[in-house]
Parts: sequence; structure tokens; C-alpha cells
Amino acid sequence: MTGMQIFQQGGFIMYPLLIFSILVWTVALYKIITLRAFAAEFARVGASVQTALANGKPDEARGALSGASELVARPHQALLDGQSFSKDVLNERVARRLAETQSGLKKHLWMLGTIASSAPFVGLFGTVVGIMESFKAIGSSGKSGFSVVAAGISEALIATAAGIMVAVVAVLFYNYLQTRVNALAQAFRHNVEDTGDLLGVRKG
Repeated sequence: MTGMQIFQQGGFIMYPLLIFSILVWTVALYKIITLRAFAAEFARVGASVQTALANGKPDEARGALSGASELVARPHQALLDGQSFSKDVLNERVARRLAETQSGLKKHLWMLGTIASSAPFVGLFGTVVGIMESFKAIGSSGKSGFSVVAAGISEALIATAAGIMVAVVAVLFYNYLQTRVNALAQAFRHNVEDTGDLLGVRKG
């Protein structure tokens, strides 16, 4: 039996599960690529800013932020433009920018969490439909037996398995990406704090 035959035998519920699967892989690959790009960018920009500040060239540090993404640039910009503020106010401004960066890194992850929790129930709905088809076949034929209920049971089992598979993949990607985002956010925060040290700003 080919994959297409299995898909068709699973009934109409396989179509939303297929859409879920496509979304899971699309979001996961997109986030993996964007998180790698963010890691490379903040390492490059952070090093340039810190080198410029270590050499006493704040204007050159600001220039290093040109062309950088907002997620990387805004926390550094808050530091460079906040020297006229008190320590507490400056720390609060930088903390807000860092929180915005972490939120930006988590963008779209909710889709993986939603699919991970809902896909099994979608598969379960297909299971119920398959069992109902089995009872309908029994009622129509007036007799029971495996040959009568086989189609409905097959549809139910395929839908159940498909829902579980989609959910497992979504959970794996969701947990991995959540861990990756938290690690990147922490590394970025340390990088910004190192920049603040060069400016004489100590984080509280």
C-alpha cells in the first residue's frame, strides 16, 4: 500500500492533519534559520560595538548598528543613547528592549505549541468518524464481521496514528526551539551587559 493510498484511506480528517504537518515543518525550519542568523548577527555587531567603545569611539559604535536588525540594534541603541539617564532608568529602558528581543525570537512558536496540543484531538475525531462508519456498515449490511467493519476501523487507526505523529514532531520542534531561544536570549543579554560595562553601566 502506497503512502497516497494510506492517506486516502485515513479519510477527510487527513487533510487538516496534512496542513498541520506542513505548518510544523515550515515554522520549524523558518525559526531554525532565523535563530542562526540572529546568533551570527549579534555576535558580529556586539563585537564591533565593544571594540569601538574600547577604543573610545562611541560614534563608530553607533555606526556598527546601522543595517542591523531591530532585535539586535535596539538594546545596544538604548545603552548608547541613555547616558543622560539615571542608572535605574537606563537599566529599565535596556530591560524593555531585551524583553522585546526575546519576544521577537519567540515569534510564531505558539503555532507549534497549538498544533502539538490539538493534533491528537483532530486525530481522535477521525477515530470517532471511522468507528461510526463501522457501525453504519453493520447497520446497512445487517451483519457483522471483520470484512464489514474493516474500512471504518482502518480509517480510525490511520487517523489516530497521523494525529499522534504530527503532535510528536510539533512537540519535539517546540521544545528544541524554546530551549534555543532561551539560550540565545541569555547570551544576548550577557553581550549587552558587557557593552554596558564598557560604558560604565552596571546592571542591577
